[in-house]
Amino acid sequence: MTQRAIILGATGLIGGHLTEQLAGDETFAEILTLTRRPQTVVSSKVYNHIVDFERLEEAAPLFQAHTLFSCLGTTRRQAGSLAAQYRVDVEYQYKAAQLAAEAGVSHYLLVSSSGANPNSASAYLRMKGELEEKVTKLPFKRISILQPSLLLGNRNHSRPGEQLGAILLPLICKLPGLRRYRPIEGRAVAGKMVRLSRQEQTGIEILRLDQLFNP
Repeated sequence: MTQRAIILGATGLIGGHLTEQLAGDETFAEILTLTRRPQTVVSSKVYNHIVDFERLEEAAPLFQAHTLFSCLGTTRRQAGSLAAQYRVDVEYQYKAAQLAAEAGVSHYLLVSSSGANPNSASAYLRMKGELEEKVTKLPFKRISILQPSLLLGNRNHSRPGEQLGAILLPLICKLPGLRRYRPIEGRAVAGKMVRLSRQEQTGIEILRLDQLFNP
C-alpha cells in the first residue's frame, strides 16, 4: 500500500462514493481530493485540498500520484450558462489531465457519458466527446473511460430531468433490446473504478453500459 490517488469531483455523486470506497481499500496509501469547496474527510488517509480551477497550474505539485480519478462535472443549470458548463466539463478536466500526465501519473480514469461524441447535436454529449478525444492523446500508460447511462443516487442538489428519467428509464429499459441502457447507481460506477484501479494493464479502454455492471 504505497500508491497515491487523486480524485476530482469528490463532492459529487460518484466522487463521494469513490472517496469512501477507496478510503476502505488497501490499494492506495494516500487519497487526495481536489475540490472547489471543503469536503468532509472520511478517513485519516484522505487529504482534502481546496483549489482554484481557474488557476489549476498553481496546484501542479499535488498531481504527483499513480492514479487520477476524474469525476468532475456539472450541468448548464448549475453552471449558469453553456460557456460556464464547458469550462467545468472540458477545460478544467483537460487541464487537470495535462498536469497529471506531466507529473507522471500512470492511470487516468474518466467518468464520461453514454453517447459521448464530439460531433453530437447535444451540447452535453459533444462536451463529453471532446474531452474524451483530448485526453486520449495524452501520454498516460493506461486510460479508462467509463460511459454510464443515467446515474441514480442521492445528490446534494436537484436535477429534475434526471429525477424524471430515473422513474421512466427503468420502465422503458424492460423493452426488448433496451436493457443495456438501464440506469446505474453512482456507487456502482465508483466500485467499477476501484476494481479497474487494482488491475495492471496498459492502453485505452472504454467501458460502455453493460460493461459497467460486470465485476
